[in-house]
Amino acid sequence: MLVKGVKFLLYTVALMFTAPVVLFQAFKNQEHPWYWPVLITGLILAITAISMGFYSIKLIVDSLFNKKVQDKQ
Repeated sequence: MLVKGVKFLLYTVALMFTAPVVLFQAFKNQEHPWYWPVLITGLILAITAISMGFYSIKLIVDSLFNKKVQDKQ
């Protein structure tokens, strides 16, 4: 479970660098016809980075404190 959390954390770091670059490119080219699709893509990437950050930290904390998922029977 710890490895899964670290893997998600690496994806989060990649998104944390990608989202601001995409947003910067969108704001730099406001007259371009692709402004809105690039802006929306950047916002989706930013929201995804934030949510994946919370999820990956939750996975890491759960694995450190040995919290296991219990099956419903």
